[in-house]
Amino acid sequence: MQFDFSNAKILVVGDVMLDQYWSGSTGRVSPEAPVPVVAIEQQQQRLGGAANVALNLKMLGAQVSLCAVRGADEAGEQLQQLLQQQQIPAHFVISSAPTIRKLRVLSRHQQLLRLDFEQPLPESAGQDMLQWVLEHLVDYDLVVFSDYAKGTLQQITPMLQAAQRLGIPSLVDPKGSCYDKYQGATLIKPNMAEFAQIVGASQNEEHFHQQAQALLTQLNLAHLLITRSEKGMALFSRDQSPYLLPTQAQEVFDVTGAGDTVMATLAAAMANGYALPEAVFLANLAAGIVVAKVGTATVTHAELNDKFSQKQRHQGYVAPSEAQLKVLISQAQQQNLKVVLTNGCFDLLHSGHVRYLDEASKLGDRLVVAVNSDASVQALKGPSRPVVPLQNRMELLAALSCVDWVIPFSEATPERLICELGPDVLVKGGDYQPQQIAGANCVWAKGGEVKVLHFWEGFSTSKIIQRIEGSLNDVQSTKQSS
Repeated sequence: MQFDFSNAKILVVGDVMLDQYWSGSTGRVSPEAPVPVVAIEQQQQRLGGAANVALNLKMLGAQVSLCAVRGADEAGEQLQQLLQQQQIPAHFVISSAPTIRKLRVLSRHQQLLRLDFEQPLPESAGQDMLQWVLEHLVDYDLVVFSDYAKGTLQQITPMLQAAQRLGIPSLVDPKGSCYDKYQGATLIKPNMAEFAQIVGASQNEEHFHQQAQALLTQLNLAHLLITRSEKGMALFSRDQSPYLLPTQAQEVFDVTGAGDTVMATLAAAMANGYALPEAVFLANLAAGIVVAKVGTATVTHAELNDKFSQKQRHQGYVAPSEAQLKVLISQAQQQNLKVVLTNGCFDLLHSGHVRYLDEASKLGDRLVVAVNSDASVQALKGPSRPVVPLQNRMELLAALSCVDWVIPFSEATPERLICELGPDVLVKGGDYQPQQIAGANCVWAKGGEVKVLHFWEGFSTSKIIQRIEGSLNDVQSTKQSS
């Protein structure tokens, strides 16, 4: 599927900065102090802060404009030139304070030093920003506030109130020790350290969820998205269960600007009509791409599409959550791909299982296998089962080329899971009548099909176990007789 983020206009308001990178080789230590000497070979200027959010939106194919404050200096002119090169419309309030610069010195892709050049912004800059935003907000479908606590968003509260009155979704990347100014935002996106600064350290996962729900209520937010580094992301919404996603990063090279990428992807997806869990899923994918890059980086439309396609092509993807699998199924169905679901214990995977799953996969384009948990297998088969634990059973199923997605379930039947996922075809093996199959009514209600496939004769996990036990008994008898 090719994601389309081009159908909505997004305004980014916030603190901008010029990110500078000086790179070179190090081969000796300074005789003046125990520090490396860097022979500068390359200098780069990049858009930082809210400007990087705008650039990320542009690279994703979105329509974006920027409103910010800059100084009347060379760094400010460089910022404006970089935006013009990317064809990003920008309205700047010119301030008496200098443009914020962050100079990073690198060697062999490792950051050795960062120098920050900044001064507090005068209050007049915030007032001028407010006036422009109030006049032009109506022209946009969604607004992003990128707060780096540099003073640009001194007047964010009336801006958020205006967005509420106009029915325009507002997303905030927050900063600081007081979040009261973000009251009424559609969504705020703190990282875990920022979240803890506001609510205190979380004692455990349950306490973390309680803190998040309390903050939602306190600030009158619709949604709260917390980025949790190696733990991925957690989305909290009113009266809904949390949506938890594991990290997508394979290798973390540099986290600079990753939060900007997450916010931009989230905004692009939401502004173009994607459901929020789907938007968060895409933002999580984008974060996994950008942290593998050096410095303030972006994710392109092509990279995100390719990353998603890789995940879809990945045969036997073991979904970490029902919510994430639901997003993948929805994406497949939007491409007019038929999703097939079957379920079972699959203890001691044998060729009968493989033939059955191969047949099931031919009934559509994607095959989901729902697997009984260890406890539910034991309830069905007896205290000695399963022989193979759940995680191992899922990994074996994931290795089959005919299987696309694997998901566990713990109930006595998979009916709730089937109704939640909404497959196009439900398949069961055996001598069932279709109306006897758990989840059939949900599938029929959505216009889907229910199919019964006969198991291949001569294959049975129970019989395999009996033969193994018989062989062990024969060995034991032989030992005793000798």
